Amino acid sequence: MDAVVWITAASLAAWVWLLAGQGFFWRTDLRLPPRTEPAEWPSVCVVVPARDEAAVLPDSLPSLLAQDYPGRAEVFLIDDGSTDGTGTLARELAVRHGGLPLTVGSPGEPPAGWTGKLWAVRHGIGLARAREPEYLLLTDADIAHEPNSLRELVAAARTGGFDLVSQMARLRVESVWERLVVPAFVYFFAQLYPFRWIARKGSRMAAAAGGCVLLSARAAERAAIPDSIRHAVIDDVALARAVKGAGGHIWLGLADRVDSVRPYPRLGDLWRMVSRSAYAQLRHNPLLLAGTVAGLALVYLAPPVTLVAGLATGHGLTALLGGLAWLLMTATYVPMLRYYAQPLWLAPLLPGTAFLYLLMTVDSAVQHYRGRGAAWKGRTYSRPHPAPERQ
Repeated sequence: MDAVVWITAASLAAWVWLLAGQGFFWRTDLRLPPRTEPAEWPSVCVVVPARDEAAVLPDSLPSLLAQDYPGRAEVFLIDDGSTDGTGTLARELAVRHGGLPLTVGSPGEPPAGWTGKLWAVRHGIGLARAREPEYLLLTDADIAHEPNSLRELVAAARTGGFDLVSQMARLRVESVWERLVVPAFVYFFAQLYPFRWIARKGSRMAAAAGGCVLLSARAAERAAIPDSIRHAVIDDVALARAVKGAGGHIWLGLADRVDSVRPYPRLGDLWRMVSRSAYAQLRHNPLLLAGTVAGLALVYLAPPVTLVAGLATGHGLTALLGGLAWLLMTATYVPMLRYYAQPLWLAPLLPGTAFLYLLMTVDSAVQHYRGRGAAWKGRTYSRPHPAPERQ
């Protein structure tokens, strides 16, 4: 029982550290920083990579076209080899709804060494350069923006001197599995990349949320975006690292005006979303995988298991330590559930959700070694490619 006590004590110590020493990752009050409207609004080009997105475009694209932006803005939707009429539908929506000018482009199949999304982004940025924009808004085809979203992003970037401003879009939480898995997804992301550390100029921490990234055109050129990250499966984090590594000032927080309309009604849908890139996040390293599995077990699974074991065996210290660790875990999850307007009784279920993420991560590694790699929209990226050298 001594070993169990030590494991339980280690888990509790980990939660004390996470509560106070991990950038207060569990807080959800980090929204767009203080901002004032600029005297002159800079020009913006919006780049939307889209592959087989006809199901979500009617709920997302009109919100981009309807942006209430005082400066010059234009939308470039890049139809990345869709087979469902995405490009045609986009043109029809532009005619029907009006608003900002829309250009639909097609990049063709990506060459070796490029992930499809980044190849589409490259094509979109290439089209946008002819307009000489000061900012690029990179946003996914499933993201809906409130009418003042672009305005607020630009004001925040200008006021704070940020080269990159990114918002974690509020994901859909309607099905049972979405309620169980989605808030935890954002919670785990914030734990891995504490938002408060990202904006610090002296910090090496860098991340972005790919669904909504406002990027200075100058910063994109300095960091050779997207060529320098052309191989990246987790493109948003790679983008932020490249920009920050080139001397850029970046910011990431939760969104109030940006929502994902993509549904994940079944567990299998969410499983594929996570497992397609989980092992890439670990740099395809078996040692990192083993450490991650052990860490998830110690931090998330040990508290409820040791609490039950302590109660069953009458070992009060084990039960006490396990219960305290589970209580801290539950308390840190409550703010995220409130942000997503979900019932608080889901908070004690976080260990079960963490176990699902553990299985998804292991499955991601299994798929990698079977040669399937990260799969998305009919494309598979089996091995990471080296980034091109910067000139």
